[in-house]
Amino acid sequence: MTLPQAFLSAPIAHRGLHDRNAGRPENSMAAFGAAMARGYAIELDVQPSADGVAMAFHDDRLDRLTGATGTIDSLPAEALSRLPLRGGTECVPRLAEVLDHVAGRVPLLIEIKDRDGDMGPNVGSLERAVIATLDGYAGAVAVMSFNPHSVAWFKAQAPHLPRGLVTSAFHARDWPDLSPATRERLARMPDLDRVGASFVSHEAEALDMPRIAEIKAAGLPVLCWTIRSPAQEAEVRRIADNVTFEGYLPEPEAAPPVPHE
Repeated sequence: MTLPQAFLSAPIAHRGLHDRNAGRPENSMAAFGAAMARGYAIELDVQPSADGVAMAFHDDRLDRLTGATGTIDSLPAEALSRLPLRGGTECVPRLAEVLDHVAGRVPLLIEIKDRDGDMGPNVGSLERAVIATLDGYAGAVAVMSFNPHSVAWFKAQAPHLPRGLVTSAFHARDWPDLSPATRERLARMPDLDRVGASFVSHEAEALDMPRIAEIKAAGLPVLCWTIRSPAQEAEVRRIADNVTFEGYLPEPEAAPPVPHE
């Protein structure tokens, strides 16, 4: 499955165009709306509720992003949908709500968070919930994960969805919870063919890795994360086909979004 060209055109707003000072927390409907208003594509994360609903949320714990404690999968979707996000007036949204809000107006890049703990094979329930939620969605959408087992699951169960690997140098200082063997293996990126990846989204600070040059030479699109200034964007675009950004507005701005009918 080829990555649609739309994902290589407009810059991709990391967790939406979020800004707590402006009342737009990350992965909030306000952040997604602000990204759409400027025609940016949207990157968002999904985690599961206690009752298996795909929620737009980054962390596996609630503490940083809400006033609650504990893990996101300790509460059902109904409770999460009433749980306010820090820095705004909105609550944790369901993926289904995001799809209804975006309605195909801009591309959606959905990161499936690792549920195994060591990027291993204990996957499937969150992936299944995402596929069910995406059923019938007509807009440009792609899924990705750091966990190659998750991406392989999408290949087997939803081969029509464009899918990619989120990749990194996987230095121990950045990934202390992963085993050394897992870090070493993932840094080699040996799974691209096995999972049928149509792109990678790579750590910006590690774009000089020889493996990325090989991927680029093979014609696979290279996205990168997370860009935080125009100067950094100009630097990484010498290699990357598109950027996932936050904290500034890429110039030139993206084309206006497709009108909502």
